[in-house]
Amino acid sequence: MTSQIEVDHLSKYYQVHEKEPGLMGSLRSFVKRKYRDVKAVDDISFHIDAGERVGFLGPNGAGKTTTLKVLSGLLYPTRGHATVLGFTPQKRETAYLKQFTLVMGQKQQLLWDLPAIETFLVNQAIYEIPKAQFEATLNELDNLLDLESVMKKQVRKLSLGERMKCELAAALLHRPKVLFLDEPTIGLDVTMQARIREFIGEYNRRYGATVLLTSHYMADVTALCERIIVIDRGHLFYDGNFRALIERVAPYKILRLQFEQPISRLELATFGEVAACDGLTAVLHVPRVQATESATRLLSQMKVDDVTFEEPPVEDIIREVFAGRVEMRD
Repeated sequence: MTSQIEVDHLSKYYQVHEKEPGLMGSLRSFVKRKYRDVKAVDDISFHIDAGERVGFLGPNGAGKTTTLKVLSGLLYPTRGHATVLGFTPQKRETAYLKQFTLVMGQKQQLLWDLPAIETFLVNQAIYEIPKAQFEATLNELDNLLDLESVMKKQVRKLSLGERMKCELAAALLHRPKVLFLDEPTIGLDVTMQARIREFIGEYNRRYGATVLLTSHYMADVTALCERIIVIDRGHLFYDGNFRALIERVAPYKILRLQFEQPISRLELATFGEVAACDGLTAVLHVPRVQATESATRLLSQMKVDDVTFEEPPVEDIIREVFAGRVEMRD
């Protein structure tokens, strides 16, 4: 499969001015400024194949948005090299600008006092989309996102969910081959988040588009991405299968139990690590390879009313990675 995004030892550094407080600090700063280097992105490398949907994860300030801006041509890298669809992003060639899109959940491109359809028409002119293709694409987006009732209303009168649907439509009218999505569901309710995720997945399947997604909502990532890239403080920590990461960080399953009569922690300890126990209910952490065996022994030796298996919460796993309590490199 052909790589559409190539990142090779990419770095982006900033010089940040630091000033001491008070009048004297201002005077010293006026005479001689002090600067500190901030390594927003520090020597990261990865590649993404055509049609892949990849989660790009990291805590606030990890360098995710900076990387997306470099790949979009909005920022020049300090060192290293990146190509997207065979183009060098910072050259901002017209042929490249017509083949990708950047959607930032906290930014908007819609004209605030006009209906969304006006922005759609502006984008048609900017991207030189033929009328027949524009109408066909808009009709498809309408079917996927149910735009008919909102695209002729003033943008400022739209709800956040309605506006986000129009933002996505505006960004995809030119049928981009690469989607850079930076928190596309931020602030939306769970129903609209699910709707946006379904739309992104359907767009990917329909057009074979490559998706690089950042989100603090793990439901976005688990629903859309088999592969994730984790960065922190500008460094690459993990690049691989999402399921493999879960099994590596949390090599256990959660066994939730409800008993007919009270039971003690000591009695449960032989079946796994006791995470919680209040007498009639308990939570065990059981090694994955022993999960079935442990459940079978429990059912045969204890009076159990109900038993369920669960995967560890993805949020907890990612939190462990971000906290640095997990060694990600072999």
